[in-house]
Amino acid sequence: MPAAPLGEACEAIRYIPLSYNPAESNTSALRLVLTLLPEWGQSGGKVEFVRFTDGITNTLLKAVNKRSGLSDQQIDEGAVLLRAYGKGTDILIDREGESKSHCTLSHYNLAPPLLARFDNGLLYRFIQGRVCSPPDLSKESVWRGVARRLGEWHGVLPVASVDEGVVNGNTRQGLMMQLSAQSPSQADLAIKQAIVDISPCSVRPNIWTVMQKWIFALPTSSDAEKSRKATLQWELERLVRELGNTKGLGSEGLVFGHTDLLSANIIIQPHRDGNPPADNVESVSFIDYEYATPSPAAFDICNHFAEWGGFDCDYSLLPTRSVRREFLREYLRSYKHHNRLHPTAEDEEAEIQRLFGEVDLFRGVPGFYWGIWALVQATISQIDFDYAAYAEVRLGEYSAWRDEVEGTRKAEGKEMPLREKRWSQEV
Repeated sequence: MPAAPLGEACEAIRYIPLSYNPAESNTSALRLVLTLLPEWGQSGGKVEFVRFTDGITNTLLKAVNKRSGLSDQQIDEGAVLLRAYGKGTDILIDREGESKSHCTLSHYNLAPPLLARFDNGLLYRFIQGRVCSPPDLSKESVWRGVARRLGEWHGVLPVASVDEGVVNGNTRQGLMMQLSAQSPSQADLAIKQAIVDISPCSVRPNIWTVMQKWIFALPTSSDAEKSRKATLQWELERLVRELGNTKGLGSEGLVFGHTDLLSANIIIQPHRDGNPPADNVESVSFIDYEYATPSPAAFDICNHFAEWGGFDCDYSLLPTRSVRREFLREYLRSYKHHNRLHPTAEDEEAEIQRLFGEVDLFRGVPGFYWGIWALVQATISQIDFDYAAYAEVRLGEYSAWRDEVEGTRKAEGKEMPLREKRWSQEV
C-alpha cells in the first residue's frame, strides 16, 4: 500500500487533549503515555520515566515499559520521548510549524516517527544512541559525521512545499493568514506586515522573519528597553541588507536549517555489532526541531560551530580555519551526493572556498540571533538559567564581529577578542 502524501500524513498526526503538568510530572506524563499506548497498562510491565536535563527551554522525559524478559535494548526500542514546552515559549516558537517540520523530517527518515501532539508538547519515538557533549564536537570522527548528516538535511529536505503545507506559512499569503488569526488591531497588523516585509526572499518563514518576530516581542517598559529594541531593529535591517541576498545553496539561497545544533541535539548512533565504523566516522542523528526553519546554509553551519564552546561559550574550543575547511568539504560532498550532483574536483574546491567565505561572513549572526532569543526568554522563562547574562555574552559576540569586519577594533588599538582570535587561527 503506498504511503500517504506528506501533507495528509502531517494532518493525520494524533492529537491528545491532555497536558503535561510539571507539578505532577509522573502522574500527568503517565496519563499521556497510557492514552497513546493503552497496551502498556495491560502488559504487566512497569512504566518508568527518565528525565533529561540538557535543555534550557523544555522538559524532556523518556518513557520505558519495563517488562520481564526484555533486554535493555528491546526496552529502548519501544521507548517514547515526551517533550513538554517551556511556559511562554509560544512567543518564540511556532508550535504548529514545529510539528509539521518533525513530520517532514520523519517522512525523509531524518527524524523518529511523531506519534502524537498534546496540549503543550509532543510524543515521539526514542532515538537510541549517546548524546554528544561539547568536547565530542571537536573530535574528528564526530564532526565529520555531523557534516555528512547536515549535508543530507540540506540536500534532501524541501525548503518550501506550499501545496502540501509542509512548512507553515511559506508564502506571503500563508504567513499573513497565520499571523492575522491572532489579533485584529491595526497595531498588530502593522507588526505582522513588518515581519513579512523584513524577508529578502519569498520563502517564509526564515531566520530573518524569526528574528523580526522576536524583536517585536521584546519589552518596552523603560527607556533603556525601548532604546535597545530600536538598536536591535536597526541592526537586523542592516544584516538583511548585507547578508540577505548571499548566494548560498538551495532555493533562493536557503536550505531547511536545523538552526539549533548544540551538542545536546546530536545523537551518536550505536555501532553495528559493536564494531567501530570502517572509515572512523560516526553516524549521527539530530533531535529537537523547534527552531528548524529555512535559512542560509552558512548560518546553520556557523551556528553549529558556535556551539562547540557549549553554554559556557568557551571560545578556545571553536574550530580553526583548517578544521572548518575540512568540515565544509565533508558537508558539500554529502550535500552533492544527496542532490545527485557530481562536480569536478576544480568545481568542488571553488564551492568549498565560496562557502568558507560565506560561513566567515555569517559568524557574528548566531550571537545576534540567540542574544535576542535570550532577552525574550529573560522575560518569560521560569527555568533557573541566567538568560539576561547569556544575552549579553551572545550579543557581545556580534559586536566583536562588527568591530572586526569594520576595522573599529584595530583602529582603536584594542586587543582582538578570544573568539575572533580563535576564528582567525589556521590550525
